[in-house]
Amino acid sequence: MFIPRADFGYGPKNGKDSKIPEKRIIIFSGAGISQPSGISTFRDADGLWENHKIEEICNEGTWKKNFEAVHDFYNQRRMQLNEVEPNIAHKTIAKMVDEYGKDDVYNITQNIDDLFERAGTEVLHVHGELTKMECEACGNNWDIGYKAFDIEKDRCPKCDSLKGVRPKIVFFYGQAPMYSYMLRAFDYTMNPDTIVIIIGTMGNVVDVNSMLMGTKCKKVLCNMEPSKDLPEDLFDKIYYESIETAIHKIEKDVKEWWNKD
Repeated sequence: MFIPRADFGYGPKNGKDSKIPEKRIIIFSGAGISQPSGISTFRDADGLWENHKIEEICNEGTWKKNFEAVHDFYNQRRMQLNEVEPNIAHKTIAKMVDEYGKDDVYNITQNIDDLFERAGTEVLHVHGELTKMECEACGNNWDIGYKAFDIEKDRCPKCDSLKGVRPKIVFFYGQAPMYSYMLRAFDYTMNPDTIVIIIGTMGNVVDVNSMLMGTKCKKVLCNMEPSKDLPEDLFDKIYYESIETAIHKIEKDVKEWWNKD
């Protein structure tokens, strides 16, 4: 998904020649939007992810040392992904993109699943995509779908490397190139008529608070519980409930705010 730079115009700050960017609908989601489909949330209270230590299977500095465990873990995640379906939230957001237009709706997720795509809409994956692989040896990227990567026989289809092949996932301490597009999207919050919808994230991986602080746009939060990293006074509306029950309320909020003129 391409997100154009916001047009702030020229001239003195807040002067007559300055501009504010056009209004947009920005949807930013985390694990909580896919949990109702049956995908486990990223991390439990014990610091484990599906009974694995994060530092062993999602760490830029150690993934090659744990090569077999890393591929085994993400192979299992692909198998799991193949068994679940998009839920009502993915489908409703896809409908919202159709209704308001893909040029006006920026759908951004921290999730690595493909449930938005299977619901029929584009999404910017800021932390990578589970159904894709990449080769550090030659820079090749390819779709693997829901298949396992077999370290005994599979190789990069371009250069035949094994040890350079990894899931196309942003590991901890690694670079996240899609963040630049995410930040572009949040520049549109300078328009007070922009609507931001935060779903299923505690705000402690991507600092949502800092991106929204000081903005006057409309903001909605949907989480199962409060988070110390998401101050309640930042939001116009808050739903502490499953996104499955909240999504149509949010859809109504968007329609009311977007069409207020």
